[in-house]
Amino acid sequence: MSATVAYITARDREQALLIGKALLESRLVACINLIDRMKSMYWWEGRLEEAEECILIAKTVDSRHEEIIRRVKELHSYLIPCVVFWPLSGGNAEYLSWIEKETGNA
Repeated sequence: MSATVAYITARDREQALLIGKALLESRLVACINLIDRMKSMYWWEGRLEEAEECILIAKTVDSRHEEIIRRVKELHSYLIPCVVFWPLSGGNAEYLSWIEKETGNA
């Protein structure tokens, strides 16, 4: 089992907080961070779109990925929400252990 970072985008701060709190309350993640007012550009239905979004970064473990994706899809307003995971290749061992403990994976 290894610690990962979930990168999730939301339409605004309120939606990111709603999703983040739900992930925390269900112990799917140990911690969240929000970065508000990110400028996004992307292709959607054949058109180049621009929007302001909020980034939700969550610390978790790889065994929680599918549950996180399912929960985000339940709460998100987007048809296809961005939910991707980046592995953590190292760091403060005590912090990484804390992530595992808080997600019920110690």
